[in-house]
Amino acid sequence: MDPPPTIEASSVAVRSMVPPISALPNVLPTERLNERGMPTRELRDSLRQIPNVRNAFTVLGVLAQSFGVVIAAAWINTWWAYLLAFVLMARGHVCLSIISHEAAHRMLFTNRRLNDGVGRWLMSYPTFLPMLAYRRAHFSHHRDELGPEEPDLALYAGYPVPRDSWHRKLIRDVAGVSAYKNFRGLFRAARKGQREALQIMAVQIVMLGVSIAFMRPLAYVVWVLSWATLWRVSNRVRAIAEHGGMERSKDRRVTTHVIRQSRLARYWIVPYNTGWHLAHHADMAVPWRNLPKLHDELVQSGWVTSEIEYPSYWAFWRAASSGPPR
Repeated sequence: MDPPPTIEASSVAVRSMVPPISALPNVLPTERLNERGMPTRELRDSLRQIPNVRNAFTVLGVLAQSFGVVIAAAWINTWWAYLLAFVLMARGHVCLSIISHEAAHRMLFTNRRLNDGVGRWLMSYPTFLPMLAYRRAHFSHHRDELGPEEPDLALYAGYPVPRDSWHRKLIRDVAGVSAYKNFRGLFRAARKGQREALQIMAVQIVMLGVSIAFMRPLAYVVWVLSWATLWRVSNRVRAIAEHGGMERSKDRRVTTHVIRQSRLARYWIVPYNTGWHLAHHADMAVPWRNLPKLHDELVQSGWVTSEIEYPSYWAFWRAASSGPPR
C-alpha cells in the first residue's frame, strides 16, 4: 500500500511531509486529554507509573540481546557465529539505545541514582552514547520540536529527498562514514578531558580488554563494527520516520509522524514501543509500556486519524525518498 494521498499531496511546502490542515481535526481538549494531547490528571497519574521490577527484567533482557549475543558468538568461536552476532547486534544496539533513552527521561527506575547508573554504565556507554549530554540536548528537542534549539534539525530537514540522495545517506551510514564522525567527536572530547567522553572510553577499553583476555578480540570488533554500520542505518531510518520533513508547531501532529506498527518493525527498528512516537511527544513522562495506551486515547478522541497515519514503515520511506530531483 502507498501512504495516504492526503500526506503525499500536501501543498504545505514543496519539501514537506506535513499533513494538510484538513487532516487535523480540532477536537481537543476532552475530559481525558488537554488541548495538546497530554492526559489530564487522573489518566496521567495512571500512565506515568514506573514498574521497577518489570523494568529490571527489561534491563536483563536488553543485556542478553546485546552482550549475551556477542558472548555466545565468542563461545562458539566460528565465522558464522560472528557473522550472525554482527547482524543481531543491529537490534542489540537499538535495544541499548532505546532503554538509554528511557533512562534519560528518568523513567527506567524511580530511584534516580539507580536509573542513571544503569542507564549510563550498562545501556549508554557501551553503545557510545553520552547519556547526560544526550539528556540535555534531548530535552531541548521535547521543549520545542524542530525549533531553533532543535539538536537534530539538520537531520530532519529537507524531506522528502530524491531517491538517489536517500540512498547516498544510507550508503554513508553502512560504510561507516557517519560513525567515523561520531568517533572523531568522541576522541576530540576525550582529549579535552570531558568527563563523560572519558567514561565512555574507559568502558570501551574494559570491553576490549576483556575480549583480549579471553582470546576473543573478534567479539569486540563485531560489537563496534555492527554499531558503526548496521546500527547507523537503523538509527537514521527510525529518526526520519519520527520527524523527517515535519515543521515547528504547537500541534505535535505537525512535528511528529504516525506510522502503523508491525511486528517486524517493532523487532528490528522500534522495539519497546518507541514507534508510538506521537504519544511519547504528547507526554514525554509516560514510560514505554504505556505508550500504546496513550496512543489509543489519542485515536479514540478523534485527534489522531487515519489520514495522518502511514500504513507501514516501507510506505513512509517511499514517501520520504520521493522528492523532486535537485
